Amino acid sequence: MNILVVLKQTFDTEEKIVINNGEISEDGVEFIINPYDEYAVEEAIKLKEAHGGEVTLLSIGPDRTESALRTALAMGADKAVLVDDESLFGDEFTTAKVLAAAAKKLGFDIILGGQMAVDSGAGQGGPRLAEELGINHVSTAVKLEVDGTSVRVERDVEGDVEIVETSLPVLVTAQQGLNEPRYPSLPGIMKAKKKPLERWSADDLGLSGADVQAKTRVVDQYLPPKKQAGRILSGDIPAQAAELVQLLRNEAKVI
Repeated sequence: MNILVVLKQTFDTEEKIVINNGEISEDGVEFIINPYDEYAVEEAIKLKEAHGGEVTLLSIGPDRTESALRTALAMGADKAVLVDDESLFGDEFTTAKVLAAAAKKLGFDIILGGQMAVDSGAGQGGPRLAEELGINHVSTAVKLEVDGTSVRVERDVEGDVEIVETSLPVLVTAQQGLNEPRYPSLPGIMKAKKKPLERWSADDLGLSGADVQAKTRVVDQYLPPKKQAGRILSGDIPAQAAELVQLLRNEAKVI
């Protein structure tokens, strides 16, 4: 089975966000594999262990993204491709176009990814990529079974479970609960250093910046205002209710 995993490198979820002149500062920041993508990597390795085949990692990003790919290789993936051409960096539209070109070049039976990236929270990566490739897509998977070309997915739908049956090729995005990602072992880390990692440019994919030019742009970025301390109402219940209505109407202006 030819298993392709698309992953992104993101800020460590424990990092404090600092914005300078409308841009997020990366000074001293620790980067990790997007947590939802870790579930995708683990599931890909489990599929390889069950059905045989090869796990290929695919990412778009600057040089530092190699560390995330090496971590996933240490978990058990076989090889990786990094598109590190700045002319191909952009929004979700750009990313889907570039990933689709790379996926077609690599070939695949199934594509796995996280259900969203924790830095943007857009959740557009999987659906857009599947649309570009013209294949079925199932999101927020909490259980995945592959039998020959048949695929059965249990997906999270706001606390309930929906069962979807489809067939290969398919793209599936992972939700928390799909599995428990393994930690890279010391032998895995040593082997990962020698596993193939290719770097592709626009020329390698037959693309140009104009082909995948972003459809959106960031006008400004800012942190949300600090929450003010709450207010405790006093007096009997009727007095508290009257004061609450007055505050909601005149101060909060929500009624």
